[in-house]
Amino acid sequence: MPWIELEGAVNVRDLAGLATEDGGTIAAHRLLRGDNLQELSSSDVDKLVRDIGLTTVVDLRSTAELVSEGPAPLDTVAGVRHAHHPVLPEQGSATDVVADVLLTRGDQDRSRYPADPLCGHYLGYLEDRPDQVVAALRSVAGSEGAALVHCAAGKDRTGVLVALALRAVGVRPGDVAADYAATGERIVAVLNRLSRAPTYEADVNSRPADSHRPRPETMTAFLEQVDVRYGGTAHWLAAHGFGEDDLRPLRTKLRGS
Repeated sequence: MPWIELEGAVNVRDLAGLATEDGGTIAAHRLLRGDNLQELSSSDVDKLVRDIGLTTVVDLRSTAELVSEGPAPLDTVAGVRHAHHPVLPEQGSATDVVADVLLTRGDQDRSRYPADPLCGHYLGYLEDRPDQVVAALRSVAGSEGAALVHCAAGKDRTGVLVALALRAVGVRPGDVAADYAATGERIVAVLNRLSRAPTYEADVNSRPADSHRPRPETMTAFLEQVDVRYGGTAHWLAAHGFGEDDLRPLRTKLRGS
């Protein structure tokens, strides 16, 4: 797993090297995924921008989170574009640090997929905010250099958006699920960082850290449900205006060809 070691974030990695079903691979320094970027150091910024070539930050957090957290170190860096695409309905102070905490707010996620309510929650992104999901993928595809997708923990919202991008360009479902689960290697460190922030403290401390660990079975179920309900990722995207003219640049971006 190509982790990017930073002083101010603990769940940042490059999706480089993941294999596609037709024998290709995801190219290096094209798509990165990460957790909260509020504590990046100057050396972190240099590594991301100068060494890796970061040009686009795709922020999936809610507007409430952005306001609460305030400016981040990458916000004022010349040449880095910031694209805000909240994939949760904009309701109050919802943060989705760990999405399963939010399931107690209603029965809708359980009704979508009773066997795994977190999978149901992920399906809710597609049902409730398809415009933002599609716009986020366009921001990735249109990035001149590396695109970094992030939310707070880098697990749920980031996990779903990255999964859709990877499946759209042909990465095998099992490899997508394995990448999703890799956040578990860093989950304690992620939650320790977020627990220091007033925005996320209550959500993080509401349950034991291990209960927030991502399960590959959840992502496997999500991808299977996308196939069953919508005919696959490409069909869902096309139904929401992300057709072949959008898929081509996404493939070129991520695969380098």
